[in-house]
Amino acid sequence: MTQPPEHHDHAHTHDHTHDHSHDHSHPPPAPPRGDIFIPEGAVAIRYRIASMDCPTEETLLRNKLEHIPGIAALEFNLIQRILTVHQTRDSSADIEKAVISLGMSPERLENGADPTPDVEHKPWWPLALAVIAAFFAEAAGWIGALPEWLPPLFAVLALGLSGLGVYYKGWISIRNGNLNINALMSIAVTGALLLQQWPEASMVMVLFAIAERIEAASLDRARNAIRGLMALTPETATIRQADGNWRVMEAAQVEAGALMRIKPGERVPLDGRVVRGASTLDQAPITGESVPVDKGEGDPLFAGSINQAGELDAEVTARASDSTLSRIIHAIEAAQGSRAPTQRFVDQFARIYTPTVFVFALLVAILPPLLGGGDWSAWFYKALVLLVIACPCALVVSTPVTIVSGLAAAARRGILIKGGVYLESGKNLTWLALDKTGTITHGKPALTETDILDTRIDHPHQLAASLASRSDHPVSKAIAAAERPLADGILPVEEFTALPGLGVRGLINGIRYQLVNHRAIHDQGFCSTELEDRLEQMEMQGKTTVLLANDSGVIALFAVADTVKASSRQAIDELHALGVKTLMLSGDNPHTVRAIASLVNIDEARGNQLPEDKARAIAVRTGGPDKFGMVGDGINDAPALARADIGFAMGASGTDTAIETADVAIMDDDLRKIPAFIRLSRTTAVILKQNITLALGIKAIFLVLTLMGRGTMWMAVFADMGASLLVVLNGLRLLNK
Repeated sequence: MTQPPEHHDHAHTHDHTHDHSHDHSHPPPAPPRGDIFIPEGAVAIRYRIASMDCPTEETLLRNKLEHIPGIAALEFNLIQRILTVHQTRDSSADIEKAVISLGMSPERLENGADPTPDVEHKPWWPLALAVIAAFFAEAAGWIGALPEWLPPLFAVLALGLSGLGVYYKGWISIRNGNLNINALMSIAVTGALLLQQWPEASMVMVLFAIAERIEAASLDRARNAIRGLMALTPETATIRQADGNWRVMEAAQVEAGALMRIKPGERVPLDGRVVRGASTLDQAPITGESVPVDKGEGDPLFAGSINQAGELDAEVTARASDSTLSRIIHAIEAAQGSRAPTQRFVDQFARIYTPTVFVFALLVAILPPLLGGGDWSAWFYKALVLLVIACPCALVVSTPVTIVSGLAAAARRGILIKGGVYLESGKNLTWLALDKTGTITHGKPALTETDILDTRIDHPHQLAASLASRSDHPVSKAIAAAERPLADGILPVEEFTALPGLGVRGLINGIRYQLVNHRAIHDQGFCSTELEDRLEQMEMQGKTTVLLANDSGVIALFAVADTVKASSRQAIDELHALGVKTLMLSGDNPHTVRAIASLVNIDEARGNQLPEDKARAIAVRTGGPDKFGMVGDGINDAPALARADIGFAMGASGTDTAIETADVAIMDDDLRKIPAFIRLSRTTAVILKQNITLALGIKAIFLVLTLMGRGTMWMAVFADMGASLLVVLNGLRLLNK
């Protein structure tokens, strides 16, 4: 039965899966576009740019590329160092030429290529020698009795070992009219050299180089969080050949339909379905389940799971690039490319902040001496210090590192978040609507009672099972599985029709029968007082009632009961503790809904909800500052999920399209993951605020110290790079949550 009482027909629902006509639209399967427009027909090409890991490089590239004919849109993923170019005509040659002119090396990525390869790290020994040279420059300046040419010699040596790359990138930036940290540092150090501040010029550049190296190592940890997921699947698989022999092959070359063998202790290389054997598998890396899961014939396997016991033969159901784990990784990569609200605000602020401070530094260098407020060299030095403070890297890098750390931490728990916008807005959830079947309950009801009301009809069980066998609804499956048809088996059903929200009907042996819920029988006027009392009694017990009827009246009554998950009550209690109220929306009858709601302490419950009723119930509560969430199966509840501020798909590991339709996909059926998501969202918000306060606060303090004459270039470097390190390390704390 496609429609009683909980879900509607899959064929009907699928039309709504990508319906974007609602107030709230969901990210499509392709990477989120943020707030950019991509024309229809544009082709996306990806480049890995190893030196692109700061927003200032993004600005440099954007200014250079966006005017090239044929380029429709640019997407930057700084954490993964990936640039995605959407082009309406082939502009590859112009793109690569432009990137190279900026001193960067573009590496084009083919589809399926690893976006986070091992990065070749620079050796530390030149930097170590630069530190020694800078120390001798400082020492020579202190001693004073040494030759005058010695401090500048050591200073130039230190700059040559640590600062040539900065000067090169700074010159390219200035030439392209962009004031990034390399340009600002180059100007500041050159100014210090002109003022003959040899020790300070060399030590500032060395400190800057050290801080950059440490910051790069910290950012690598965020990148490695994604690499950790990629490393879960083995590169080879044991596949049965046409001659019956088993051979080890590259997993990437295996097609769907092949037969693979997984021995005890091995990781599952590809998604599949068990055809022989039984075992226990650890699925924690994919679904976040803490307890190993028993698997037998017909059960699904997920690439990356660990086979703990028996040997399994399984049919491959998806290629390596289409596995559940691959889709998870793709979704995380896409989420990194989207801009969270805080990140968009910070980016806008940085575009104003840097030129403003640069102009202010120029005024500090010129106006006071002109107005008789001191000598030129003193104010020029203060202006140089301000230039170093002007770089917004600490401010801008704080948000993507924090968001990516949060996304990776959630993925490790089996919570797939489709973008930073949802990770941020989760903290504002005040109401959560929940589907009943498969969310609060196990979703596998069993037939508990059968009442034959019209004994003149032969074999009502067989009639009900014949209709039920045509539907994949859980209630129908329970009836079809429990009934024992006569020797003739399942009867053919003609003119089979799904009745949305009501049930199914069809012709059997030329007679029209229907298998429908209480609401449909009531609307047709078939309900007697005795039948109403019987139905109410069953429904008060939390049972779902389905009735078999023909054109004359009701033939038989079937009662089906679903069981509540042990984790549901705990999850609802945790939501209440977080200040989130709960609403159950179910197509089941109100009595059953209220009975289940009382068992798990849900605040409000509504029954007899058609798909459009669920969507309407959510639509009236959305649009304000408080966020309203909806939990469903990601497909059957698509209209309601689309209306919610945040849509949660349960059981995404068993649903191919759930990852693509929901804002947040729970990779198992544990409702407790949702309060965990809300707590993570609130922690992320706290860290984002801490990082913005740290970045701006530290710069403000050193800005005041500089204007008071107490700031030095050393302090400026600590203010800039020190703040960058602090916010990166603070953001990385989320990986341990």
